[in-house]
Amino acid sequence: MVKDQAAGLRAMHATQGIQQNSIQQANMPAQSSSEKQPIKVITVASGKGGVGKTNVSVNLGVALSRLGHRVLLMDADMGLANVDIMLGLQTDYNLSHVLDGEKTLKEVIVEGPAGLKVIPAASGVKRMAQLSPMENAGIINAFSDLSDELDVLIVDAAAGIADSVVSFCRAAQEVVVVVTDEPASITDAYALIKVLSRDYGLTRFRLLANMTRSAKHGQLLYQKLARVCDQFLDVAIDYLGTVPFDHDLRSAVQKQTPVTLASPNSDAAKAFREIARKVDAWPVQQGPTGYLQFFVEQLFQQNG
Repeated sequence: MVKDQAAGLRAMHATQGIQQNSIQQANMPAQSSSEKQPIKVITVASGKGGVGKTNVSVNLGVALSRLGHRVLLMDADMGLANVDIMLGLQTDYNLSHVLDGEKTLKEVIVEGPAGLKVIPAASGVKRMAQLSPMENAGIINAFSDLSDELDVLIVDAAAGIADSVVSFCRAAQEVVVVVTDEPASITDAYALIKVLSRDYGLTRFRLLANMTRSAKHGQLLYQKLARVCDQFLDVAIDYLGTVPFDHDLRSAVQKQTPVTLASPNSDAAKAFREIARKVDAWPVQQGPTGYLQFFVEQLFQQNG
């Protein structure tokens, strides 16, 4: 499938034709769909910033890549991107250049450690933080050309409940909510789950307890949030695991290297590998919901 990605993205907010075209692609006959590789689309979100969400996304991506998967990590914090910084990558181009028509999506992909591929976003570019839902959908639409080259797409969403976060969570097959044991984190994580469930119909979330004192501490944190959700919301909260507070992880951040590579024998690295094995065991959705086209179609239907 050959397309002018940049032209499509530039015209996204101005033409409805592209919307129809993308939805039609999502509903192609079975013979065309069978050529596409089903992948896992995972959005990593959090109610507030500062809980280590991007660290989770990066290390989960590396751990899954080390398991033999072809992983693409999209930095979806459009205005305050930091995946490239956390990985120590030199990026001359990012998604803003794709939207401006200067580069194609493939041209802005950078190679990260352990085979992880990264789509960097812009940092400090105001308009990138104010993309319309259709422009967000257009970015993901460009990924359709890469679907045969991927097994897992990890979307590192911005913190909070901005429109882009809601869109990426609604369209993904799995939503991982990162939370720490502090009142603001728990309260805001509940608020995020509440908005996604009550307003948009999401019914299942995966909870990851970060920076915990112990495995038991992580379980208690999960139970604390799950209890409130069970009481007031009609959702299922599955426990994905816990990542302990680890000085090796802090040291790895300073070195701009994932702890799974910088200190593979650390407690944090072991935790990320265990979480990656759990994610690896999640079934790959077959049929339309296993394709990037479904991800795009969901975004278009939400905002069409």
